[in-house]
Amino acid sequence: AGMEGLSVGSVLLTGCDAGLGLGLLKGLLEQPSPPRHIFAACLDPQGKVGRPRARAGDNREVSSAMDVTDPNSIKAAVRKVQAEVGSAGLNLLINNSGTTRRSTLATETAENMSLVYTTNTIGPLQTSQAFLPLLKEAAEAEGQREMSCSRAAIINISSILGSIEVAEAWEERQDICYRCSKAALNMLTKCLALEYGSSGILCVSVDPGHVTPPLEQGMGPVTLEESVRGVLQLLAQLSATSNGTFWDWRGQRLPW
Repeated sequence: AGMEGLSVGSVLLTGCDAGLGLGLLKGLLEQPSPPRHIFAACLDPQGKVGRPRARAGDNREVSSAMDVTDPNSIKAAVRKVQAEVGSAGLNLLINNSGTTRRSTLATETAENMSLVYTTNTIGPLQTSQAFLPLLKEAAEAEGQREMSCSRAAIINISSILGSIEVAEAWEERQDICYRCSKAALNMLTKCLALEYGSSGILCVSVDPGHVTPPLEQGMGPVTLEESVRGVLQLLAQLSATSNGTFWDWRGQRLPW
């Protein structure tokens, strides 16, 4: 897949309230052939943020309220998606909901750890479990294709701060709760890949390089747009050999 971008029938994107989620939503709508169905899951669908709209007369985007920490909220979102996509299933789940708390080893608390882990690790687990039947349906519907984001995939938006080997930016940002939650999310990606791979579902962790507040110059993409462009380009290129791996927005493979 070269310059024609990411071509995918249906996408559910969590954490669309602001920042990267909103950027990815806009980027998906601007693809040469945008998804037929985009489900923008956010905590506040009425939103204080002006959401990007699809082209005039185009009703492909459905905003839905979804709290990834609330199983009932996730179930309701599954029903909504199912009603729209029918037997075609859901091609792409992007687990982008995330939160952080600034902390150091000296100031880290159990409360911070629980809060961040609940959103960053348990959220993607519960969302992936709930959407599995729809992802399997998509994998079967597109069964003649190789593994790809166009067929069926779970993309976990992670962070290089969760890489145990790289342990980047320690002097600048300890954020223990965040690092631990993303390292755990990376293990979840590997577990999902091992379990769902045989069903034709691709599972990958992606570091968008776009963290809030930003790291020092030169450590990440200069702009949100650059991050989004890189991530979407990467998604268009992922295949079976990438199942259960960790990549960054530049299309470079990261060590766990």
